[in-house]
Amino acid sequence: MGYRNKTYVVFDGDEDKWAYGFMLGWKKNEHVDFDFHDAHEIFKLTANAQDEDYIKRALKERFKSAKQVIVLVGEGTKHLYKYVRWELEVAIGLDLPIIAVNIADVKKRRMDQEHCPPIIRDRYVMHVSFNAAIIKYAMDNFAEKYAENKKTKTGPYYYTDEVYEKLGL
Repeated sequence: MGYRNKTYVVFDGDEDKWAYGFMLGWKKNEHVDFDFHDAHEIFKLTANAQDEDYIKRALKERFKSAKQVIVLVGEGTKHLYKYVRWELEVAIGLDLPIIAVNIADVKKRRMDQEHCPPIIRDRYVMHVSFNAAIIKYAMDNFAEKYAENKKTKTGPYYYTDEVYEKLGL
């Protein structure tokens, strides 16, 4: 497999595209310290791609360069099986670190039990609030920690209040 430096973002394309849009906006904004290599830039899908097999093949191509996954956890994320659950299954199968970003309650700093997809609730997943600084911190730090700890850690993880305070949150 080739060099992995991208972040694969999982989200509800119908309801939560706004949050992904914010991430792209933060990336473009010179006044916000936020950047990531977006796996969605690989193998672009046409707006009217409807064939499920075609879409899943294209998404698997994106996973090939991913070093980590962000899942945007919105109001209906836990109910989405066709793509969201499938993408999480692929990420787990590839043993990629997963960062769950709470967008149903953007201030929640721990796992959002009400909205988090069941497939990742008991896994070693980092849960953060929806804020550029803490998401960037997680992207910069969790993948390395995941590699070190994945054999011994289970269950949801989150950063302490001290980490948020250090980031000015």
